[in-house]
Amino acid sequence: MSARILSANSLCRQSIVMLGLFVGLLAFPIVCGAEHDGNLGPVVEEEWQPWQILESQTGRVVPFPEIITRLEQSDIVYLGEEHHNPYHIEAALKVLNQLVADGIEPTIGMEMFGWDGQPALDDYVSTPQSDTNEFLEQVRWKQNWGGAFEDYAPLVRFAQERHLSVQAMNPPKPLIRRVVKEGLEQARQEPEWAPWIVLQEEVVDDPAYRERIVDQLRRCHGGTEEHYQTMYEASMVRDEGMARTLAIIQEAVRREDGGSRRMIVSYTGAGHIQYNLPVPKRVARRLGGEVKQTTIYMMSFEPAKTSDVQGLMQEAIADYIWLTPMGKSSSAKPCR
Repeated sequence: MSARILSANSLCRQSIVMLGLFVGLLAFPIVCGAEHDGNLGPVVEEEWQPWQILESQTGRVVPFPEIITRLEQSDIVYLGEEHHNPYHIEAALKVLNQLVADGIEPTIGMEMFGWDGQPALDDYVSTPQSDTNEFLEQVRWKQNWGGAFEDYAPLVRFAQERHLSVQAMNPPKPLIRRVVKEGLEQARQEPEWAPWIVLQEEVVDDPAYRERIVDQLRRCHGGTEEHYQTMYEASMVRDEGMARTLAIIQEAVRREDGGSRRMIVSYTGAGHIQYNLPVPKRVARRLGGEVKQTTIYMMSFEPAKTSDVQGLMQEAIADYIWLTPMGKSSSAKPCR
């Protein structure tokens, strides 16, 4: 326990600011302090262009029909976005449209919705004529995510039109704020956490994951070691919670007998899929490793960013990097 004494209001404001910084950085690559040993990485064989998909292992531009064939062999496909980038939504819709055209029924998992909004989300998706403003209030959009719903509405409308399921992936934001403010152990004792099963389960402290997240916080944001620790714990809770959601869906898919070919498309900030550490590794652990997963890291691109792309491929940030035009969030550069 720190010897410093802060007023309740000051502590609350500080916690909210730190949470906002932390959530924001998860839309971008964790590249703080990344150093390369000089070994040759993927070779650039042509001038890259927006809308190309690159295979991280080789640097090869993969044609869209080929990438779809590979994705359709997966149980879970992770699409990692820069938040509020319309081109990343467009890319996701391109994938979803092709999956449906090929007779596959995807379940769409979205970070933008909290578990406490799932009933309202189910009603809205199944009732196309529902009132959107009422839905946003019931789903606690401002509380759990914020920003313009229209940025993400195309994914929800796609599900409405195709009669697909949309699953809320995130633990409710008030729970995460509680961890940032008090730390995980103290937050577990609060009454508001009791209904959520994930809090009674183990939240796994992965050393590789810890190294990435804590190093990012130290290098890229001001704060104290105490705040870095609670923010790291909040990150674990979020990623463990999202992994639990996906694992439950996948287990349900396995139990189904016959019917359409099913798979999951997870749509989150790119920080939740990079290096397979945040969510994919936790899903694999929960499913005993018996799951086929593919990660696609979506990145706003212009020629000046070529070296950034090369570095991300060298670090194997994801299975594929999908270059898109620059979005409105693209001016926010990753911390280095």
